[in-house]
Amino acid sequence: MRNDGRAADELRQIKATLGFTKFAEGSCLIEIGDTVVLCNASVEERVPQHVSSGGWVSAEYSMLPRANRDRSRRDISKLKLSPRSAEIQRLIGRSLRSAMDLEALGSRTITIDCDVLQADGGTRTASVTGGFIALALACRSLLEKGKLEKMPVKTYVAGISGGIVRNEAMLDLCYEEDSRAMVDMNCVMTAEGDIIELQATGEGRPFSVEEQRKLVAMCRKGNAVLTQMQRRCLGEL
Repeated sequence: MRNDGRAADELRQIKATLGFTKFAEGSCLIEIGDTVVLCNASVEERVPQHVSSGGWVSAEYSMLPRANRDRSRRDISKLKLSPRSAEIQRLIGRSLRSAMDLEALGSRTITIDCDVLQADGGTRTASVTGGFIALALACRSLLEKGKLEKMPVKTYVAGISGGIVRNEAMLDLCYEEDSRAMVDMNCVMTAEGDIIELQATGEGRPFSVEEQRKLVAMCRKGNAVLTQMQRRCLGEL
């Protein structure tokens, strides 16, 4: 048993509040344990210069100064995006684009803003899971307004963390577990259980192929639960 009483392969409590903000085309406040992320999807009728056909999906990620245990400086105060934020928002953008038929989206951009209100581990994967809900809501809004001929979302996408703590594989690490993890993994998958992105690092020691397989299997189970939650929120796409 873990400090919070969960089994090794058990997720924290999950809650998603749709339409949390008034003006965004799609909005979701996602809570996974004590991690809370606000995800807003904004639609613009233009695409970046590098996009020659179809649409585009991108993401931005930031953490409020007191989302963590100690106050962190805002990126704007440093006049540049932190390397961590830049890496995470690229991950979110790649993950969400993989769910989309960009040609069906048309010549428009959907930007997903993921703002961490409270951080207790797994903020990037929570951003992917909540960001997908916001993206799907924005696409549904475009469809209802007659701006799309069909739903451009091809599959559900969710992300979860895993790791090895005290030589035991665990799913959905909170901060206390993550800070002591020997191995850290982030896994983004489709509803079909296919891997979109896999980030795994031996921070305290190397890990075996068998341990990697066990963690991926745990993450697949966790992502299936998250996809069920998304389906309950959105229904069939």
